[in-house]
Amino acid sequence: MKYAIVIPDGAADQPQASLGGKTPLQAAKIPNMNAVAHDGVLGRSRNVPDRFLPASDVATLSLFGYDPELYYTGRAPLEAAAMGIPLGPDDWAIRCNLIYTEDGKLTDFTAGHITSEEGAELLRALDREVGIPRRPSIEFHPGVSYRNLLVYRGKPGEMPFDDSTLTTPPHDKPNQPALEHLPIGTGSQLLRELMQLGTAVVANHPVNEERRSKGKRPANAIWLWGQGKAPSLKKFKELHGLNGAIISAVDLVRGVGQLAGWDRIDVAGATGYLDTDYAAKGRAGVAALEKYDIVCVHVEAPDEASHEGRAEAKVEALEQMDQHIVGPVYEAIRKHGGRILISPDHATLLSTRAHDRAWVPWAMAGAGLAGSGLGYNEPDALAANGPFLDQGFRLMERFLEKSS
Repeated sequence: MKYAIVIPDGAADQPQASLGGKTPLQAAKIPNMNAVAHDGVLGRSRNVPDRFLPASDVATLSLFGYDPELYYTGRAPLEAAAMGIPLGPDDWAIRCNLIYTEDGKLTDFTAGHITSEEGAELLRALDREVGIPRRPSIEFHPGVSYRNLLVYRGKPGEMPFDDSTLTTPPHDKPNQPALEHLPIGTGSQLLRELMQLGTAVVANHPVNEERRSKGKRPANAIWLWGQGKAPSLKKFKELHGLNGAIISAVDLVRGVGQLAGWDRIDVAGATGYLDTDYAAKGRAGVAALEKYDIVCVHVEAPDEASHEGRAEAKVEALEQMDQHIVGPVYEAIRKHGGRILISPDHATLLSTRAHDRAWVPWAMAGAGLAGSGLGYNEPDALAANGPFLDQGFRLMERFLEKSS
């Protein structure tokens, strides 16, 4: 049997006055998502255990069936896996955002959605001026747009960071004073020093001078967070006997899939933002189902719209996903006699522009599943009185059951 998972990142939300008191999922015209909920099972889950920050790293592990309590070591190592950066037993990966600050505030965690090419040039400058050869243990690695990595190559027995090391995702503190959210705990002095040195390198770099000349926000600072050591995941095929593929423009999600042993499928035009090529991702998902047992298509756009506080953009992203991804993929699943699952990883609230640990609605339809008769949105999921999974990682078990 074939299985498809579609992740509208951060889609779950609260009612919005600007949307007539509806949530974005209620306001959006999503006939295909509604059909999945109507034809199948509608439920809820919590993908982020209480002791973790609500974020895509923990939530994606849960969605893919891995208990974060057992497997989570940090966000950055998951991205390192996707970028092909090997981590030894004493190495640490740390997320290095290129950000824009104004008046000492975390104004824009994307630095105006700086391009990957511009970001790579800034990361090369950081490597020259802050990392190797000045500090042999420090490496900077360019990623996608503002999402980049710093790797600390440790020595045997060295513990530069530990569980007391606390860092803050900049996207969770929009327009708040940066000084209130700097790293604390073991290794925090090193992280703060590297942030200060790195900010001095990028602030007036020619890349940013050119961006300013064009009226764009510069990447005038770096922000370090999400540190961790290499995780070890049991392969999905070993656990479930299925070979899989991951389709995403975001290194974090790719990384979880690759660590699970899934093949990575890159799609031209997939940007990890609102301008992503939804149709191309939908076509890639349909094509992948011919080869793989389980295929996951992840779209970052709803999450990005929430971080920007743009309700209409979130609705538009959901509608684009519904038309160009869910529709074709659901049709392909029906042809194969398989199952489809739609679920956000976590909620991202327009009101706070930040992630939230609230439950998310999920819907699955296909072979052996009875219909709920309801639509795909938060109020219907609550009214359905369907399965509620307080441990979100158990959703995968339910999805793969022969009867549910």
